[in-house]
Amino acid sequence: MSTHHHPLNCILPPHILRQIADQGTPQQRNKALQTIDATARLRGQRQAFSEVIAVAPGAVATGKERLVYDAEHGSNLPGRLVRSEGQPATGDPAADEAYDGSGATYDLYWDAYQRNSIDGNGLHLASSVHYQTGYDNAFWNGQQMVYGDGDEDLPPDQRLFNRFTIAVDIIGHELTHGVTQYEARLIYWDQPGALNESFSDVFGSLVKQRQLGQTAQQADWLIGQGLLTANVNGIALRSMKAPGTAYDDPVLGKDPQPAHMRDYKNVIYDNGGVHINSGIPNHAFYVTAVEIGGFAWEKAGRIWYITLIDKLQARSNFQDAARLTFEAAADLYGANSLEQQAVSKGWSEVGIDVGGESKGCLATLFGANQPTRSAAP
Repeated sequence: MSTHHHPLNCILPPHILRQIADQGTPQQRNKALQTIDATARLRGQRQAFSEVIAVAPGAVATGKERLVYDAEHGSNLPGRLVRSEGQPATGDPAADEAYDGSGATYDLYWDAYQRNSIDGNGLHLASSVHYQTGYDNAFWNGQQMVYGDGDEDLPPDQRLFNRFTIAVDIIGHELTHGVTQYEARLIYWDQPGALNESFSDVFGSLVKQRQLGQTAQQADWLIGQGLLTANVNGIALRSMKAPGTAYDDPVLGKDPQPAHMRDYKNVIYDNGGVHINSGIPNHAFYVTAVEIGGFAWEKAGRIWYITLIDKLQARSNFQDAARLTFEAAADLYGANSLEQQAVSKGWSEVGIDVGGESKGCLATLFGANQPTRSAAP
């Protein structure tokens, strides 16, 4: 089976790491290359976990069950258990943020959608913190969450990233890759891969909004706010409200996300631009949520959740997602309801007609040559 079907779902896009490797100081470049190398070596493990998921779903509980481990700057997972469900805070910010963030994610899925954990059957939420030394990423490996500490090993004036547990939406984002793994199983390439990333951004943002008690209008719609240090000219990794504006920095480069189909990036890196073109469905959700109003997890989030678990298939593209969210809105709230009209407007704002016909690959839509399908570096 090709590797791009079973990726390692990392929060930090490869194009940022490659930009740092090209433009950073010698120390920053070395760290970026180390992270790229470590991530590549982990992909095989992620694939193996995905392929045995049906027969070995992992430990289950009757309710919320969190386990936080300390990898102690090594690579052996999960590491030493430092906190389990119901135990007091450890005093280690990374461990306690991982515990609280996985709890906030469980609570969103259970309280809003009656889903019992990532797999729907009470899967233990395991997290390992302090992975390697200065590892610049966080990822769902098919069984658990893993977090690096960012640039703690660099001089203060060269640090680009804080610890990767610092933003609750990063935690919600990565755990949602687990939900997608158990449900729609969107392949990690081109538009299905960008949808995979977008659904993680959607529910990561909803975890944050619910934790803060914010309405769709009040929310900042940023993904990863707090991760970038003061040395970076940027506010987050992505903006669902204004894709392409999250950062513009000499070392990290400029946020490449489009907000409309006319600006779709037809590329061969990043598994066909999964972290880039996700800006399009991200913005569609943002517009939908603001149009509906109130708390975004209640109606807009439910429409997207039902679409993810009941309607999308592994190779669904953006047009499919538009049609199916429109259909889900009718199922939930009625044809021609305010909610369904909001979904239509959301997709229309990014250049997609909910009634349009799915034409498969992007090349068919735009007459462009489809990029060579090779596994992303």
